[in-house]
Amino acid sequence: MSDAFYVGAVGLQTQQRALDGIANNIANVNTPAFKRVQLRFADVVASRPVDTVTTDVVRATADANADTAGVMLDSQFMLNETGQLERTGQQLDLAIDGSGFIELMGPAGESLLWRGGTLRVNEDGQLATSHGIALRAAINVPADASAITIGSDGMVRVTVPDSADPVELGQIQLVKIADPSSVSRLDGGLYRVEDASLLSEAVPGEDGAGLLVQGSIEQSNVALTDEMVRLMLVQRAYAANAQIVQAADQLMGIANGLRR
Repeated sequence: MSDAFYVGAVGLQTQQRALDGIANNIANVNTPAFKRVQLRFADVVASRPVDTVTTDVVRATADANADTAGVMLDSQFMLNETGQLERTGQQLDLAIDGSGFIELMGPAGESLLWRGGTLRVNEDGQLATSHGIALRAAINVPADASAITIGSDGMVRVTVPDSADPVELGQIQLVKIADPSSVSRLDGGLYRVEDASLLSEAVPGEDGAGLLVQGSIEQSNVALTDEMVRLMLVQRAYAANAQIVQAADQLMGIANGLRR
């Protein structure tokens, strides 16, 4: 009887985590450059001990003596799914039409990843995000610059009074992630990779990294209709697990009554 309680409790906990992930996706449907979380269920398998004489027999019978020990919920950011680009016309709005990321210089010197948004010029002239985190490309904008132009290749040019032609300040390079599961999400649309060796530099427009689009903002890649369908499925699974616990409780009550 206790096994039924255990199965129901594991199911309730897992479905609750799934509900939290879907609810977070729905809550951020209008958050620029937000990447939804894909939920995946998998069985946790444990091997039963078997009485065998040789190691070869143990290896041969390991798969046949595997038990399901529970369920595991794995969540992964769908970083390679781009959202729709919305034209804003603002020169400091920047989006990426592809799967690449802009690398930032974190407060402690660590590498942070950014999918684009609204830029600003810090007090020291560094081109940075709206939160003041400078780009790792270290682009300095002159104080007398009247216009900033960012090409699709990431080249930043400005118009200054002393020059008839735009002046090139530097190029915004993109990076790609080898393993999306190694990425953790931070506040403000930022991401952190635990191992910097998993990042590879990419030229805008090559290797699927995408092109930079000035004057645009990327919308979230959350499809509200798909999330609502997933929500209904998880809710029904949650209710089914709750019924397992309820049925086990009723059977336990009957068993206790028979003892008396």
